[in-house]
Amino acid sequence: MRAGVFLDRDGVLVRARVVNGKPFPPASAQEMEIEPGAREALHRLAERGFVLVVVTNQPDVARGEISADALKEMHHRLMDELPLEGIWTCPHDDADACACRKPKPGLILEAAHALGIDLARSFMIGDRWRDVEAADAAGCTAIWLDRGYDERSPSVEPAARVRSLEEAVDWILNRTVTRAEDHEKPF
Repeated sequence: MRAGVFLDRDGVLVRARVVNGKPFPPASAQEMEIEPGAREALHRLAERGFVLVVVTNQPDVARGEISADALKEMHHRLMDELPLEGIWTCPHDDADACACRKPKPGLILEAAHALGIDLARSFMIGDRWRDVEAADAAGCTAIWLDRGYDERSPSVEPAARVRSLEEAVDWILNRTVTRAEDHEKPF
């Protein structure tokens, strides 16, 4: 089994629009802006053998604010432009009480099973409390990309709190000595 890095989409790979301290996703592929430095950061992880997977809540689909086709278009663009092995999406809202909406670990567990990822050797980089808690529930190492949003902090302590994707990648690579698939533990 391989080590992986799970990544949230908005606020980590894609620039989130922040209004009154709250992050919002782009409404279309044309509006979507990949974070500066994201391509290079992901290539550094891929070169070390990590499986790179996006796990993202997209409740705007359930709310009727974006179509499933528009979401697919955004994800096709990400797959074309970044070295990702897959994108797992929860299109539900909290009221749906599904198993895939973060902070539940469903997306991470499903992706890990499908791609042969060893969760104990893997990381999750996210900018919301939901990402940190999902990583903890799934058994992988949580890295909180703290964007200073006006919302609650994670109820579990992340392994690292960083200010950029590049800093998160440095943190991971400084703790892995060899290629991810050859290494037994990430520390």
